[in-house]
Amino acid sequence: MKLEWRLAALKNGLQDATAYRIEFIFEFLSAAFVPAAIQWILWYALFKIGGATEIAGMSYQDLLQYTLVSILFTQVRGGDLDFELGEMIRSGQLSNYLLRPVGVVEFVFLRGLAPKLFIAGFCLLLGIVLSFFIDISPTRLVGAMGLALIGNVIYYQLSASLASAAFVWEEAYSLLMVKNMVVNLLSGELLPLNLFPQALSWIWMSAPFYLFVFGPTQYALGRWSHEQFLVQFGISAIWLVIGYGLIRLTWGLGIRRYLSLGG
Repeated sequence: MKLEWRLAALKNGLQDATAYRIEFIFEFLSAAFVPAAIQWILWYALFKIGGATEIAGMSYQDLLQYTLVSILFTQVRGGDLDFELGEMIRSGQLSNYLLRPVGVVEFVFLRGLAPKLFIAGFCLLLGIVLSFFIDISPTRLVGAMGLALIGNVIYYQLSASLASAAFVWEEAYSLLMVKNMVVNLLSGELLPLNLFPQALSWIWMSAPFYLFVFGPTQYALGRWSHEQFLVQFGISAIWLVIGYGLIRLTWGLGIRRYLSLGG
C-alpha cells in the first residue's frame, strides 16, 4: 500500500509540474507575442499600406527590430508583487510576516525573485539565438539584461511604495492599476519612446521607467554607445537609492497606523 501511495503521489506531482510548465509557457507566449503582434500590425499598416518610409528617424526594419528585441525585456519588467503586498495589508495577513527576521517588503521580493531570474536567463538565451538573424551583440545583450534586472528592482521599489497606500485606503489596487498603465507607456513596452514628440520627451526622461524596456533595447541594438549605457547605469543606481528611501518612508509611516483587523 505504501508503495502504491508513493507511486500515486509521484504521478500526481509529475502531472502538477507538467501543468505548471504548460501554464508558464502559455502565459509567457501570450504576454510576449500578443503585444508584439499588435505592434507589427501597426508598423505594417503605416509602412506597407500607408506608404511611410520613416517615422521619427526609424525605418520599418528598425521598428521591427525594436519590437522583437524589446520582447526580451518586457518579460523581466513587472510582476504582481505589489498587489500581493496590498492584499496582505488589506486582509491583515501582514501580521504573519511582521515577526519574521527579514522585512516584509524584502521578503516578498526575494520570494518572487527566482522566477524572474529564470525568465531573464531564458530571454537571454532567446536573444543569443536571435543574434544569428539580426545584428545584435551577445555582449551587449548581457549588459542590457543586467540593466533590465536593475529596472525590475526599481519597479518593485516604486510599486511597493505605492502599495503602502493600502494602510489608509482599502481599495489601493486601483492606484496600482493606474501605475501599471503609466509604466506600460513610459517604459517603451507599447511603443518606442523615440515616437514621443520632442517637446514632451522630458516626461519619459524624468522618470525611471525607460530603464525597464526602452533603455535595454536601445543598448542591445547598438543605438546607445557604451558611454551612454554607463551613464544610464549610474542613473539607475541613483533611482535604487531613491526607491529604497521611498520604501523606508512609506512603510515606516504605514506600519505605525496598521491595526491588523483582518482575518
